[in-house]
Formats: sequence, structure tokens, C-alpha cells
Amino acid sequence: MSYLAQIEALLFVAGEEGLSLRQMGTLLALTPSALQQQVDKLAQKYASDSSSALCLLESSNTYKLVTKEQFAALLRDYAKAPINQSLSRASLEVLAIVAYKQPITRLEIDEIRGVNSSGALSKLVAFELVKEAGKKEVIGRPNLYATTDYFLDYMGINHLEELMAIEDLAVDEEAPELFQTSDEA
Repeated sequence: MSYLAQIEALLFVAGEEGLSLRQMGTLLALTPSALQQQVDKLAQKYASDSSSALCLLESSNTYKLVTKEQFAALLRDYAKAPINQSLSRASLEVLAIVAYKQPITRLEIDEIRGVNSSGALSKLVAFELVKEAGKKEVIGRPNLYATTDYFLDYMGINHLEELMAIEDLAVDEEAPELFQTSDEA
């Protein structure tokens, strides 16, 4: 497995948070100079590949996968697309978590879901169902997310207290006995 593919996979999963050289070096067991060479190769690969929409961005000693600038208008149009598009299952999961646990960070959402939620969260922010609601007062000061007034309108409620109680959402754990044998047979 090539280091370029491993770095790409790590940056993809890290999402908008990105990773520092130190973090990647620890995960890949590479020296800083060897890792820098690999990161530079990946950046060059993206820059020279006109069929790829990705590029590597270094900001504040952190590397992130981002889209190339030439796709900004297309992505802006996508973000403005009407909400009448159905939300994906991932987006609905994230929306429910934010609604019931707000204010909440993306990492806290990821812990609940067990997967990276940055894409779904970005879509919910673009659809104005979720907004940034400050910073959590911990190391790194991550963004806190909460639902918007538009979310309330979309759900047809006036206050968050009108959401169904979590206890009422519990799934009946008794499985239906569809294949019972009849004593009459």
C-alpha cells in the first residue's frame, strides 16, 4: 500500500479538521522529512491531474483535502440547491443528534455515529437546518452546532420542547414472530 494512498485516506477521513505532519507521521511511522516528501508528491499529483477535483491545502501547519478553486461556483450552486431534495440517511442521523444534543461538536456527533459526519453536517449547514452556535471552551475550541429557526419551521414546531421525547422513540426490542408454526397443522 503506497504512502500517497494512506495519506490521502487519512486526510479524507480527517475532513475539515485536517491533520498535522506530526499526526500523520505518528500514524504512518515516517520521519518528518520522508513524510514531507510524500505530502509534496501528493500535492503535485493533485496539481498535475486535471481530471481530479481535489487539491491539498496547508493551513496553520495542518493539511486538508479540499476542492480546487475552479469548482467554487459549482459547489456554491449545489449548496444553494432547494431543500426539497431528500436528506440522506446520514444527514437525518446528524440532524437528529444535533436536535436532541445541542449544542454539540462535530467530534461528539462522530463519536455517537461512529463515523465522520463532516459532509452531512456541512450539507445541513448549507441547507440552514443547522448553524454554528459558538465555540466549546476546551483545547482547540471546536465549533458547537445547534438547530436553526428554519429547522423549527421545517419540522412544523415552534419550540424544541415540542420534539418527541427520546424515551418515546425507543424501538420495541421484541422481534415479531413471523415464522411461528401453527399448532393446528
